[in-house]
Formats: sequence, structure tokens, C-alpha cells
Amino acid sequence: MAASSRSGVSAKILALAALIVLVIALYTAGWFYAAATLKTNTLTALGKQQDHGVTADCADATYRGYPFRIGLFCSKVTVDDSAKGISASFGALRSAAQVYAPNHIVWELDGPSELRTGNGLSVTAQWADLQASLQTKAGGVERSSTVIKGLASAITSSQTGQAFDLKVEQTEVHARQNGADLDAAVTLRNTDLVARGLPLQIPRFTAVADVTVAGKAGLLEGHDETGTGLYGSKGEIRQLGVDLGDGQILSISGPIAIDEQGRLSGKLKLEVQKIGAWRERLSGNFPQLAKTIDTASRMLSALTGGGDSARLDVTLNRGKILVGGFIAVGEIPPL
Repeated sequence: MAASSRSGVSAKILALAALIVLVIALYTAGWFYAAATLKTNTLTALGKQQDHGVTADCADATYRGYPFRIGLFCSKVTVDDSAKGISASFGALRSAAQVYAPNHIVWELDGPSELRTGNGLSVTAQWADLQASLQTKAGGVERSSTVIKGLASAITSSQTGQAFDLKVEQTEVHARQNGADLDAAVTLRNTDLVARGLPLQIPRFTAVADVTVAGKAGLLEGHDETGTGLYGSKGEIRQLGVDLGDGQILSISGPIAIDEQGRLSGKLKLEVQKIGAWRERLSGNFPQLAKTIDTASRMLSALTGGGDSARLDVTLNRGKILVGGFIAVGEIPPL
């Protein structure tokens, strides 16, 4: 082979090697850029909104998974909302995304967690397993799903001195942007709630909430143009229910509004299945209220023809609860 031919081949090999090195360098730079995006999106999902005084910190942050996956690992996560006086801390965080899709994140979070508010509310929690996935866009969350197994939580108010212990076999939280609206669904499966120091024996229950809040999709993205949160908003309760098992179901549905003071208004449908079973269960758990429970259940049954199930119109007028549109039965305090 002539010297000129060998020289030409060598030049092509060198050019190919240089191209490979350049591609690797660009890919590596892209990987670290995607890793930084993953960190930003993950912390945003946990509440970070620096423009609104909310900060989130990922202690001992490390990136893993190169070259095909991206993983953000933290030894501890803290979130602080200086404007509202809320702070929260969590255990270790492990998150991951495909390098070609850093906006689709799966993550796990360890306990224990602690949340404190400026009005004296303290919540501590531990769980067996917490796994979540989220889809982000433009630095905010578009869709999120979280499953928590074996949740055990203690809720204490320093203002009232009241404390509650909450245990939930499985918790599911789903949220998504639906155009300009926010859809949210929560399920608390096999829940035990105990009020410390009170003679209350709340039966085990499963709670379900499925709601839409109009014009509040931005809350999931991490911003609120009005700055009022849920105050002054309107929405739809598709289902807000409690199930004691064996067909003992109570559910509420209908349109609802929250005014600027946090008071509720709306026209709702209340459905109760197996009124007799509800009466027996609640009377057994709250014997001191047995007479009141018996009277209420008989009235409920009478209003719907004496059957074992009922469907009633319930009106909320700035927190006041009216059955049938005119019978006042109580009041819901401002949120």
C-alpha cells in the first residue's frame, strides 16, 4: 500500500475516533443537564417555589445511572414555606428517569417525616413503602400518582391540645391537570383513627375523595396566579365517601364553592346505604351518643319513605348545613 493511501486511512480513523469522543462528550454533557433537570423537577414536585418563598433542599445529592438512566439520591429532604410558616422534613429520596425522558420520574421516599405549621399543628409519620411517579412540563408537575403502604401518623394541635393517631393500610393520591382545571383523587383504605384522651371508638373505614377544582391546574405546576390557593374557587365533588364495609356506605356529590374566608357553599346529594347497620355500628362505638344516633337514623329513614337507604338534598350556605333546603343540622367551620 502506498504511503499516501496509509496516510489517508489513518486520517479517517483519527477523524472517526475524534467524532466518537465528541459524541460521548456531548452525550455526557446532556446526561448531566438531564440530571440537573431531574433534580429541579423532583424538588418542584415536593413543593419548591422560590418565587413564593418555598424552598426545598436535597442533602448529599448524588446522581447515578449513567449512561442510560438518571437517578437522583438524597440522604434527607427538607421543604420550608417561610410565607405560610410551614416546614417539613423527610428521609432518604431515590428518584430515576430514562435519559431520553427526564420529565417522567419515578421515585421513592423514606420516613420518618415531620411537618410543622405556624398555627401549632404538628404531624409526624412513618410508612413501610412510598412510591410515586410524575410527569412534568416547564418545571411544573402535569400528572402525579403516589401510593403509600403501612402509613402510621400522629397529629397534634398545640392550640387545642388534641392529638390523633392515624393508621392507613394503603393510601393512594392521584392528581392531574385537566385543561385549566385540577383533578384530584384520594383513597384511604382500611383506616384506623384514634382521638387520644376522648371516649371515641371510631370504626375502621375506607375513605374516598374524587374532586375537580375549576381553574386551579396551576397549583399542580407549582404556581397560583391568584395567590389565594383554594379560597375563592369552585369545583365539583364527584364522590366524597366513607365505607365501613358490608355495604355500609355514605357518599356526597355535587357542585361546591369556597369563598375568600374559606366557608363552603353548594348543593349536594347525600346517599346512605344500610341505615340500620350504620345505627348499630355507631351506637356501639359511641354509646354516649346512642340516643342521638338512633333519632337521626330514624329521621333519615322517615324522610325517604322508611327504607334502609336514603338519598337527600343537602345545601351548604357559607358553612351552614341545611337538609332538604331548610332544616339546619349543623355548621362546617372555615377551612
